[in-house]
Amino acid sequence: MTPATSGTPTNAGPATTSGPSTDSGAAATPDRAGWDSSDPRRAALADVVAIPVTPFAADGTLDRPAHRALLRRLLDSGIRTLTPNGNTGEFYTLSPDERRAVTELTVAEAGDRAAVVVGVGHDLATATADARHAAETGARLVMVHQPAHPYVSGAGWVAYHRAVAEAVPGLGVVPYVRDPRLPGSRLAELADACPNVTGVKYAVPDAARFAAFARDAGAERFVWVAGLAEPYAPAYFSAGATGFTSGLVNVAPLLSLAMLGALREGDHGTAMAVWERIRRFEELRAADGSAANVSVVKEALAVLGLCRRDVRPPSSVLPEPVRAEVAEIVAGWGR
Repeated sequence: MTPATSGTPTNAGPATTSGPSTDSGAAATPDRAGWDSSDPRRAALADVVAIPVTPFAADGTLDRPAHRALLRRLLDSGIRTLTPNGNTGEFYTLSPDERRAVTELTVAEAGDRAAVVVGVGHDLATATADARHAAETGARLVMVHQPAHPYVSGAGWVAYHRAVAEAVPGLGVVPYVRDPRLPGSRLAELADACPNVTGVKYAVPDAARFAAFARDAGAERFVWVAGLAEPYAPAYFSAGATGFTSGLVNVAPLLSLAMLGALREGDHGTAMAVWERIRRFEELRAADGSAANVSVVKEALAVLGLCRRDVRPPSSVLPEPVRAEVAEIVAGWGR
C-alpha cells in the first residue's frame, strides 16, 4: 500500500483556510473571546483541531511512512492544528514508545506549518513524563485526557491537571472534559493556580450544560473547543466555542474547514448544510456508544488508499455491510 496525497473531496465546500501560517504568529480568530488572539497557543485552539489517526502496518506496528503522508495531506489542505495521541489516534492502545514516536513524527512533519497539541494521560507519572517529552520535542500545547479512573473527585481532578500543568509551565494546557458532573468552578480553581491552562476541550453531549459550565468557569478566560467534533460544533459555537476537534478531517479536510469558515462568519445555513453532508458518516461513528468511532475513519481512509483499515482491540474492523456504506459515503463526497 502506497499512501496517496490525493482523495480530498473536490466539492467539499469552499477551500476555507484557517488563517496565515503559524510561522508568522497566530491564525486569524474571532473577536468574541476575551483572550489575546495574537497568542499562537490560543489561536491554535480556535480552529479545526485535527485528531490524526495512527496507521498500522500489516505486522501491527506503527506505519511511519503512512503516518507522515496522512499528516502532509492535512497540512497541504490547510489544517493548522494537529493533536497526536488523541482518541481518534487510538491513544489508549499505544505503548509509551509508540506515543513518543507519534509525537516526534507529528512535530517533525508540522514544522512551522502547524501547532501541535500532544495528548497525554494515564497515571499521573506517565502523563507528566509525556508532557515533558512533548515540551522537549517542540510541541506548543498538551491536551490532558479525562482521567481514566473509576473514582474521580473534583479536588482530585484539579490536583491531577495541576501536576501536569506545573510540569510544563511553558506549554499551553488543555483539559479534556468528558465528565458531566465536573463543575465549572473546578476549572476556575485550576486556572487560578496554573495560568498556562489555556483552553478547554469540552466533550459532554449537552450544549446547555456546556454553556453553564463555561460561564461558571469564566467564559472569557479560556479558548473553548467543541470536543464532540462537527456534529456538535454549530450548537457549541452558539454558546461560545471558537474551535472544534475533528476525526472526519482525516478523510475530508475541506468539509471540516468549510464548516469552520461558516461558523466564523455566523453563516448557520452553510454550517448546517455541511452538517447534513457528514451526518450519516458521524452517525456510524457514534453508534453503539461510539464503538466504531475510529474504525469508520480508517475504513474511509482505506477506501481512498491512504492507510490500512486495521484498528487495535478493543476496537474492531467494520462488518462488510457497514464498510460498503462508508465507501458509498466517501464516493458521494468525491462527486
